[in-house]
Amino acid sequence: MPSSRLHKRLEHLERLDDLEPSGGRAERSRTSGRRAERSQETSGRRAERSERADRPGRAQPADRTPRPGRPPRTDRPDRDRPDRPERPERPGRPERPAPPERPDDPLLTAKLSVPRAAPGLVHRQRLLDRLTLATQGPLTVITGAAGVGKTTLAASWTASRAAGTAAPVAWVTLDREDTPGVFWRYVVEALLRTGVVPEAYIGVPACTDEVDHSLLVRIAAALERLPGPLVLVLDGFDLVPGREVRSGVRFVLEHAGPLLRLVVIGREDPLLPLHRYRAEGRLAEIRGADLAFTRREAAALLRGHGVEPDEGVVGALIEHTEGWATGLRLCALAMAQSDDPACFARSFTASEQAVADYLLTEVLAVQPPATRELLLRVGILDQVHPDLADALTGRQDSERILRDLVRAHAFLEPINGTHWHRLHPLFAETLRAHLRCEQPGLEPGLHRRAAQWFAEEGPSAEAVEHFAAAGDWGRAASLAVRQLMVGTMLAGPGEPAAARTFSRMPDDVPGAAPALVAAACCLSRQDLPGCRSRLDQAQRAQQARRGPQPAGRPAADGSPETDGSPDPDGHLDPAEELTTALLRLLAELPDDRTAEALAHRIAELMAALPPAELAARPEIDALRRYGLACALLRAGRPAQARAELDATVRGCPDDATVLLRHQALGRLALVEAVLGALGEAEQHGTAALGLADRHGIPPTHGSGAGHLALATVAVERGDAHAAGGHLDRAEALTDTSSDPVLLAERCVLRSAVELALGRRQAAVAVLDAAGPTGCPWPAARLAIARSAAALAQGDPATAVAVLDGVAPDLPARAVALGEAHLAAGRAAQATPYLAHAHAADRDATTATDVPLAVTLSDRVRAQLLHAHAALLDGDEEGARAHLAAALDTARPERLRRPFTDAGPWLRGPLARLDAQRGGHNWLTRGSGAGSGPGAGYTAGAGAAYGTGPDAARDGDRGRLVVEELSPREKEVLEQVARMMSTAEVAAELHLSVNTVKTHLRSVYHKLCVSRRRDAVDRARELHIL
Repeated sequence: MPSSRLHKRLEHLERLDDLEPSGGRAERSRTSGRRAERSQETSGRRAERSERADRPGRAQPADRTPRPGRPPRTDRPDRDRPDRPERPERPGRPERPAPPERPDDPLLTAKLSVPRAAPGLVHRQRLLDRLTLATQGPLTVITGAAGVGKTTLAASWTASRAAGTAAPVAWVTLDREDTPGVFWRYVVEALLRTGVVPEAYIGVPACTDEVDHSLLVRIAAALERLPGPLVLVLDGFDLVPGREVRSGVRFVLEHAGPLLRLVVIGREDPLLPLHRYRAEGRLAEIRGADLAFTRREAAALLRGHGVEPDEGVVGALIEHTEGWATGLRLCALAMAQSDDPACFARSFTASEQAVADYLLTEVLAVQPPATRELLLRVGILDQVHPDLADALTGRQDSERILRDLVRAHAFLEPINGTHWHRLHPLFAETLRAHLRCEQPGLEPGLHRRAAQWFAEEGPSAEAVEHFAAAGDWGRAASLAVRQLMVGTMLAGPGEPAAARTFSRMPDDVPGAAPALVAAACCLSRQDLPGCRSRLDQAQRAQQARRGPQPAGRPAADGSPETDGSPDPDGHLDPAEELTTALLRLLAELPDDRTAEALAHRIAELMAALPPAELAARPEIDALRRYGLACALLRAGRPAQARAELDATVRGCPDDATVLLRHQALGRLALVEAVLGALGEAEQHGTAALGLADRHGIPPTHGSGAGHLALATVAVERGDAHAAGGHLDRAEALTDTSSDPVLLAERCVLRSAVELALGRRQAAVAVLDAAGPTGCPWPAARLAIARSAAALAQGDPATAVAVLDGVAPDLPARAVALGEAHLAAGRAAQATPYLAHAHAADRDATTATDVPLAVTLSDRVRAQLLHAHAALLDGDEEGARAHLAAALDTARPERLRRPFTDAGPWLRGPLARLDAQRGGHNWLTRGSGAGSGPGAGYTAGAGAAYGTGPDAARDGDRGRLVVEELSPREKEVLEQVARMMSTAEVAAELHLSVNTVKTHLRSVYHKLCVSRRRDAVDRARELHIL
């Protein structure tokens, strides 16, 4: 061996001696010395022979004969020992690899060092505590997709441990290039660095490619003699190639004794017998779902990057990223540089370059070519089935590839109990974008294949969505109509997926089915004119397809002309006929008789459908009932409308029909409020608003009926300010301007609030701006409100005149006319209306079927009207009896408004009645000394609503609670009294922050305060707390 190579070899050996324990060093030193001596002797002999060979005239000895069968060699010099030929080198013998690096080498040091925390690290105590508990056992596995925070958790846990009091931690970061020898060399060095493993006991691997079993025995024996627990962290264990390392780790884990705590980190489960460890209770697991950020942790992450988020921003980020740590961090970094962080967060998708680069590099690029191709093709899907993947790729082994991806935590997770898998939304977006870039033009064909696969499997919304994504709008619309998806579009939560899909459909797609679907889209966003236009287009298309038959609207039985493929007899498809009839019932605002005929026809068509299909579409019957209820209400039949709305609510049992349930609850509450069932109206109205809050129903799809119902309750109970707040929120919703009933009620309530606040001209102007409604019930409600406004202005003549167009048999009209004539001093002219009002009151009290338009307010006003007439006739006993009856009727619902609107004549009789029987404190809003039951009414409605001079004198402390606090409101107030923030109250009671704020606003209104501290003090004064 040349001298230079020998010296290099000796230097390697000396460096290795520095790494070894003393015993190992001594043995290796003796071996290396003997090898060096032999090498020097051999080198000297070779040099001497070379020198002799160079001498001129030197010939080969005569007695040297060549080996049999082999010619003599003449091209090399003679040996100094001809009797012992030189041993030839073995062909293909590998050169011994260099030993591992020294421990102070930068690469080795980095692999043995705990990773440093990134700036803005979130302290996640729940995970730290869980890892502390997990490391009480022998094996902890931390697995998850790229960037979920596996290494960050282990590193922060290691850094958080108190020095000297916790078990030492040996850390090794692994790579794909770590052969068995290199792996165990790093493990040995990491163990030695802890200072608790005896250095002279273990030794090191002899080479990098393999490890002698005796080394594993020595490692296990050393760990068995540990003085206390020791944690060994193997980060990236799934990267180490081959089975030799895994089998060695298994051997050490089995024989190391009870003090070794092994923590294995990787993207996939280690090839260890986890099932056995799990069954024996020796395994702790922390998975990707456990590592997902919660809302509170995501908010802390954003604040760590200088972004102060609100709850909506955090919710949007959690929805987009599903708690993926790297996605949240990349978004936080971008938000910190954005001019509008909130807007950026809500629009954050995988199109952000940083997110796409990370996913493409860390997840897609590391996959084999076949797996990459499969991922790109199934990226068009929200959920993947092996058979569907085969259809998209043309392969037969998609199930195996999907199973491997799940095991590798490659942002694909199985859906429990099925063969389906789900891609992470950001990863799916990245795959779709990459597919368009790498293979443009392929995506529509993939969508068409997927649509055909879904259609062959059975009715599904996915087939419709993929046909639409492929640009085949005609097939998508026809399939949607046949599957009765219009019901889902009108009843589903928020903006249903089908409505979003067809909102992209071009306007010029021919055929009746696209027109019907477009009509449903218009109706879902409260665009009634657009819906009617599309319905006309659909009927023209179906008429053209049916041939030369007379055109026209449906017959009196409500049978519509529908879009559908005619059978040989010329009849239309039942599903398409049903769809058209349902849209007409909901959008064309038919009168009650036509609506009843349409509803009957829809029921007949439903009976013709297969029972299984009908059971899968409960929203169809609920929509039928809802459309009929709206028509009955427009016609002035609120009692029947209430029954149909109640059936609608019961027919919407789950989240799939949350939009319809929200709308029906709001209308039901409004009808109940108008009829006088204020307690039920408040309950149902609050439930309607809660649904919209929890499910994020947008204003374009939500209903203002719930707010109008609560405003009615507030007006009838004497809280004009609360009513105004609900009216403001109702006016921001579309249907309170497009629906005639809701528009009329909005104007009636706004006029009542203006009157309560003393603004009489504004009250009249609001009603004048309402315009004609074209429906009996809204028109009557507006006319009666105009009469009340005119009477408040001291104009009885106008109050009578505006009622000319109202149906004569309406009890509210008789009461309003009687009040106007009595106010004008025309007792004789009021007599007929008194009789009518008395008959309405008697019928409402005794009949089993309450008259359709008799409300609680009408009954109380009729009783007060009789009391006033008796008082004018000098019959104080009769007046007192009627007044007592009015109070008894109004008390259960705390109906105050008829008394506040009655005028000053009521002060004396009410005071005398209170002196006799008492119990009327619920009427007053002032409770100080000298304010009797009727005191608040002597100055008119303004004082009663807390805006007149008496109310100003009494102040907030003198006002009574309008209504008892609900149990949930009391719970919220109790938490507030404990000095908890709104967010803390929400977490304690498992509510959303917005729901807590809603309850607090209601508490403030009921306690007549405007601040938390005042609410708590007032509640304690009233012994609520």
